Amino acid sequence: MNNEKNVWKLKMDFYTVEDLSYLLENKPKIELDETVVEKINAGSDFVMDMVKNDMYIYGVNTGYGSLCETRVKPDEIKKLQINHILSHACGIGEIVPEEVSRLALLIKLLTFRSGNTGVSLKVVQRFVDLWNDDIIPTIPKKGTVGASGDLAPLAHLGLPVIGLGSVHYKGEIRKTSEVYDEIGWKVIEPEPKDGLAITNGVQYIDSWAVLSLMKIDKLIKWSELIASLSIQGFSCSETFYSEIYNKTSYHTERHDVAANLNKILEKSNHFKLPTCNKSKQDPYSFRCIPQVHGAIRQTYKFAKGVMERELNGISDNPLFFPEHQKILFGGALHGESTAFMMDFLAIALSELVSISERRTFQLFSGNRGLPSFLVSNPGLNSGFMVTQYSSAALVNENKVLCTPASIDTIPTCQMQEDSVSMGGTSAYKLTTIIENSEYILGNELFAVAQAVELNKGLVLSPITQEIYNEFRKEVPFIQEDCIMSVYMEKSRMFLRNHINDWIDGLR
Repeated sequence: MNNEKNVWKLKMDFYTVEDLSYLLENKPKIELDETVVEKINAGSDFVMDMVKNDMYIYGVNTGYGSLCETRVKPDEIKKLQINHILSHACGIGEIVPEEVSRLALLIKLLTFRSGNTGVSLKVVQRFVDLWNDDIIPTIPKKGTVGASGDLAPLAHLGLPVIGLGSVHYKGEIRKTSEVYDEIGWKVIEPEPKDGLAITNGVQYIDSWAVLSLMKIDKLIKWSELIASLSIQGFSCSETFYSEIYNKTSYHTERHDVAANLNKILEKSNHFKLPTCNKSKQDPYSFRCIPQVHGAIRQTYKFAKGVMERELNGISDNPLFFPEHQKILFGGALHGESTAFMMDFLAIALSELVSISERRTFQLFSGNRGLPSFLVSNPGLNSGFMVTQYSSAALVNENKVLCTPASIDTIPTCQMQEDSVSMGGTSAYKLTTIIENSEYILGNELFAVAQAVELNKGLVLSPITQEIYNEFRKEVPFIQEDCIMSVYMEKSRMFLRNHINDWIDGLR
């Protein structure tokens, strides 16, 4: 990661999810490396030469999609690029979070740097300036089918380049034209490939995927912190997470989970308590944590690797190769890989919190010396009974949302674009699953904090004792029935507010 005095130079390096996370969090100023500038200029100059030679080039001097056979007059080419952005700005619904738009700007720059898109340097520099001056385009959430590029959302991303649309600026959503007048910016006149270079590609759904990867990584680690509390609260055996036992598997992710549990649970006495099951046969939701969480980690690692290759590649069409004097046409605008990865992550995350809900259920069972529903005088008090219902409802919703969007296609553009990824739907589903998962894990934390206090003689490990102490500052022990939703929300917010805490050092 190249960074000098809070200035980040965009180079031809291979960038990771961690790099993008750093940029999103720290928002350094961006500069284009000289090599990148040279590549962009070479690609743009090549396009201009082809136009001057009256070469037939899709999207440069022709119509779009099924209108590709319609030739556009030379004096209308710049108007064509503006029309393209205007007509494709067909986004629907609420404005996406600002961080999604920021990532879209950033990932667009990763594609632009190659020069193979034919985009002009002035458009690339305007994207850099938007980032640097904290003027972030607004994008309506829905309207992409994740192929032909994310046409509608990326058109909205590009509207500020031509002085239109709206932007996030100084904590408000403002008209781009007003902000430009205020700061003295001029509208850019697009060059022959600029409109298509902006809208083609799947950088919008890529942004959702990257943001999801950032969040899921932390949720996986936090799920192991919370599971470790539940292992103690339910007086589980220590054998299922032993290094010797788990090294019998060739799944290294399983080893990582077991290593984390050993680290987190060090110095706990949970397996020495009289309430510990002498058979060592704990329910699967505890005993199979290394196997289930390990499989989830495998899926995460696979998805992360695929997405990093996606981010560092070029998503656009056509592509220009001045060094070979070639213009090549293909399908580098299709988002199938990204759609697949988000559908896979949806399944993995759904399973992560499904097993969490099962542990919560076990804590309420009245076994291992714990009172039914973790409350004194059960019967008069219902205690935590219905918190599990809420988790069950969200687990059910997650399972429904796990139906892959990427298995569907609806032909568009007069059958010219007859197979699409539906990656936008994959993104929105995954976002909902992430939100549900925070509640489900929060409910397990809420429940197990009660359980460990009721498990007499239990000595928590130092790490989990610290988590418990901090949690108790915000959520009390439940003595008798009360409005539980208040504390369920507090539990979820505790997880969200502490998502970066206690995970350093975990695999």
